[in-house]
Amino acid sequence: MKKILILALGLFVTGLTANAQSTDSFIRLGIKGGANFSNIIKDDGNNDFKTNYLTGFNAGLTLDIKLLENLAFTPELLYSTKGYKTETVFGNFTQTTHFIDVPILASIKLAEGFNVVAGPQVSFLMSTNNKFENGFGTAQQQIVEDESDRFKKAIVAGVIGARFDFNNKVGIFGRYALDFQKTNENGDRVTPEFKNQVFQVGLGLKF
Repeated sequence: MKKILILALGLFVTGLTANAQSTDSFIRLGIKGGANFSNIIKDDGNNDFKTNYLTGFNAGLTLDIKLLENLAFTPELLYSTKGYKTETVFGNFTQTTHFIDVPILASIKLAEGFNVVAGPQVSFLMSTNNKFENGFGTAQQQIVEDESDRFKKAIVAGVIGARFDFNNKVGIFGRYALDFQKTNENGDRVTPEFKNQVFQVGLGLKF
């Protein structure tokens, strides 16, 4: 996992250098951030309970590498929170997971300012926060995933969405990401077998 993260960081450092040296703007560095609305899709196992969406955030770096007039390669490096909420007879449970997401996207320009984006994503699980609340108090637990084998550390997902650029520096985006792999293999009533799904909206700036 560390090697892949180092490669991703190297890609963005290379892009930053090229962007600083470029005069034709074929490579643009940017930053972005926004809100995540996440939930889980439960799989097999004893998962007979309902979950609700959890609001989180995403923030990070983007590269826009122009390949053709209407086609660009747009990798990103994002810090992203995901998870879900559920109500039980004993109280309310919230699980918040912290990821480094590396979307590797193609951006297709369909009209002036309007782009469709799609591609794979690799997500690296950093930590998990479990929070339980009832009428008597709140209990919290933080798990650093490098110290635990409960969940997969790297998960492959797919991303599809759109971006609207107001000009060559400012744009807004919306997208949907769905994991292709289950986060854990053995589900029960406490820790379900599930895949993450996330709706994202936000603002991006290019330099």
